[in-house]
Amino acid sequence: MKNAEIKELSTPDILERIEGEKSLLLKQRLNHAVSPLDNPHKMTDTKKNIARLNTELRSRQLTDAKKQ
Repeated sequence: MKNAEIKELSTPDILERIEGEKSLLLKQRLNHAVSPLDNPHKMTDTKKNIARLNTELRSRQLTDAKKQ
């Protein structure tokens, strides 16, 4: 997921995506503990997506605080 795609999302959509990515990461970790994943870099990509989403969410919170 690219930053341009994230900026187009609404705030509730970002929150949904964060929850979805966190559950995906949990599943990947559990699967990796049982048997190695074919591509373990998927976990890294998932972590980066969560960080990107959290960054955009925080940015929106700060801009809303400045407006008030």
